[in-house]
Amino acid sequence: MSPYIYLDHAATTPMKKEVMEEMLPYFTEQYANPSAIYEFAVKSKDAMDTARKNIAATLGVKPQEIYFTSGGTESDNWAILKTAEALKTKGNHIITSKIEHHAVLHTLGYMESIGYEVTYLDVDKQGRINLKELEDAIRKETILITIMTANNEIGTIQPIRQIGRIAKERGVLFHTDGVQAYGHIPIFLPEYSVDLFSASGHKFYGPKGIGFLYVKENTPISSLLKGGGQERKLRAGTENVASIVGMGKAAKLVHQRLGYERMRETNLRNYFMNRILREINDVKINGSLKNRLCNNINLTFSGVEGEALLIMLDSEDICVATGSACNSKESTPSHVLLAIGLSEEEAYSTIRITIGETTQKKDLDQTVEALKLSVANLRKKS
Repeated sequence: MSPYIYLDHAATTPMKKEVMEEMLPYFTEQYANPSAIYEFAVKSKDAMDTARKNIAATLGVKPQEIYFTSGGTESDNWAILKTAEALKTKGNHIITSKIEHHAVLHTLGYMESIGYEVTYLDVDKQGRINLKELEDAIRKETILITIMTANNEIGTIQPIRQIGRIAKERGVLFHTDGVQAYGHIPIFLPEYSVDLFSASGHKFYGPKGIGFLYVKENTPISSLLKGGGQERKLRAGTENVASIVGMGKAAKLVHQRLGYERMRETNLRNYFMNRILREINDVKINGSLKNRLCNNINLTFSGVEGEALLIMLDSEDICVATGSACNSKESTPSHVLLAIGLSEEEAYSTIRITIGETTQKKDLDQTVEALKLSVANLRKKS
């Protein structure tokens, strides 16, 4: 058992033992390259096909619409860069929100540097876009809307169904970064009019360094990596069979428990937030309370530096975050928190707690007590 109280599941989740057991033969026993044609290799290819079917079934899509990647960042980059390239004769305008993950925002920054135009939609104090503003932003040159399913810092879930309907009515492709949402909320893509969907294995108890991109059949997209003919000639490179097998197993397992785990985590989240609000003064919960991931708690403690609070909790073997793990070494305040109206001071006074399948009520009780003591000590010093 881990000595830590791990409350940073949005950064990564612990891989399940069943997932590791499923992967092990493909490191040492069933190691053949799936592109070969002999029977030994066919077994590797069959294992990949099973993983593809497992993932497709969770989304209600066709197995041939699932493409394996190295993770969420590659999936986001591929979806944006290569649909834009495929549609360059139609237009050069892309719409996104101001609170996207940097895998999207930095890609779009590059797109702007080579002549594309990008509209960055504002969000309200809860972190949701305005659908009327989205409609008004669409013009004849618009080729892509890319808006995340759920935010990695504040947990707010976007109105994906309505966004997809608008995109479809206006003839615009719709990509959604589903990295934080997949495996945590039910997602049935045919109901959402989504053309491209990104996910990453380590966010739902699978291995790191593996992900997938859903590409709806007949969606115009070109390959990101050039080389061999893997992934139906759209994603070159010898496949990471063991991790693909592990991700497929993780997808199947997490969706078997999805209804139960959502209810359990929602109850734990609400219990924790209610204790914090009752027992610590001058605390604010960020993000939507209604449209929110079941495992996300984002808190601003007035008069407390978030990084100092994180360090004090770490000394008690409690792991939390001050924002996105991909942004944790940057000194600038969170772009997400600024976008929902927090001041820079408030943004620096914020921590993110994300629970998971391993989290128990006693872990949260211990964390509340540690927070009460740490916040009081830091406020005395300020």
